[in-house]
Amino acid sequence: MRHCLHLNRVPGLNDSRSLEMGQSRSRRADAARLVISLFFYLFCGYYMLRPVRDEMAIEGGVQHLPWMMTGTFLMLLVATPVFGFLSSKMTRVRLLLTIYGFFALHLVLFFGVMTSQWHPEWVARVFFVWLSVFNLFVVSVFWSFMADVFTPEQGARLFSVIAAGGSTGAMVGPVLTAGITYVLPIPLMMVIAALWLVACGVCIHRFDRWSKRHPHQGMGHNDQSLGGSMWAGIRLAAASPYLLGICAYLFLLTMSATVLYLEQTALISREITSPESRVRLFAGIDLIVNVLTLVTQVWVTNRLVLRFGLVTALLSLPIVNAIGFLAIGMTQVLEVYLLFTVMRRVREYAISKPAREVLFTVVSREEKYKAKNFIDTAVSRGGDATTGWAVSGIKALGATAAQLAWLLVPAMLLWGWIGWFLARREASLQSHKQMVS
Repeated sequence: MRHCLHLNRVPGLNDSRSLEMGQSRSRRADAARLVISLFFYLFCGYYMLRPVRDEMAIEGGVQHLPWMMTGTFLMLLVATPVFGFLSSKMTRVRLLLTIYGFFALHLVLFFGVMTSQWHPEWVARVFFVWLSVFNLFVVSVFWSFMADVFTPEQGARLFSVIAAGGSTGAMVGPVLTAGITYVLPIPLMMVIAALWLVACGVCIHRFDRWSKRHPHQGMGHNDQSLGGSMWAGIRLAAASPYLLGICAYLFLLTMSATVLYLEQTALISREITSPESRVRLFAGIDLIVNVLTLVTQVWVTNRLVLRFGLVTALLSLPIVNAIGFLAIGMTQVLEVYLLFTVMRRVREYAISKPAREVLFTVVSREEKYKAKNFIDTAVSRGGDATTGWAVSGIKALGATAAQLAWLLVPAMLLWGWIGWFLARREASLQSHKQMVS
């Protein structure tokens, strides 16, 4: 026993342990850089296309937005069981590569159709629906991957850093879009965005090789297919009060975002007539949002979650939304809408989104992929469609934008309470998981 107690004092042994620990940290840092690069490429491609989608919403007819949102929801209802089937049969790496490759091919097809000028108003509507599906699927499956790879402790420490990589890409994308509209036709952005998805595939492949070379670095390396039913995502979400709480949180988030988007888009379509000018405005908003998001992620999010816990991060967005709708209730000028949009999206992307992803680190692998995908896609776009038609109905009854804003304030308070419940439940599940392990 005495000899064992003195082993830690042996210089050669201490040096060996220090070297091994340093190499382990270096290897984990290499893996973190790969997933940060992956998220950078993904968001760079998406944010090149987002201003185009907002312009397509106007070209397809603002009055048709509820129909486009309903089309998105119906597409996701079809896509969700297909995703469930694929995730039951494929390893997670093959699943990601298949989804990203599938969407990259579609972008090349959009380039051809847009260049031909074939029924531009219908192409605009289809592209709006397609990008709404694309955004949710590629981002959802990325965060499923992250929740599977990292432990809850690693997620609380690293997810804001990984999200910052996405925010950096989200700053580069709008700058590219704004510049391209001066010198190149808009359809060419489809090809450039497809190349970003190819870069994502390269990162996924390299991470797969890394995880096979270093299977014991404190990260999840189980790459078996999930098995189970293609409908498991819906069943798992409906059977868990915790996941139902996440559904309610996301539904209220989507409802508030959709109301703001519909009113702001209608106002912009009336006040700005040039398509190129609208694309540049949307790109400028995205750039401002993503610069502020990156600053918040780097300097605020991590400290906020580690010091005050998940509850503060989950409550921040409902509070901002309540204040924003109070402001719209008092005045409806475009500048107020734009300021509210910027503040809401910064809080969502920098604080609420990483916090929501931590919620999934304490559930099973099947729930991380199938239930999470159903929640992030069908529930989110179902909220879009439901809200779009509800707003149309309320407006048909003669309600004004100000009255609609006042109606939403109590819903924002309910949303905050749900965030508080989820933070407490996540802490309880994490403690139970640690005791079991």
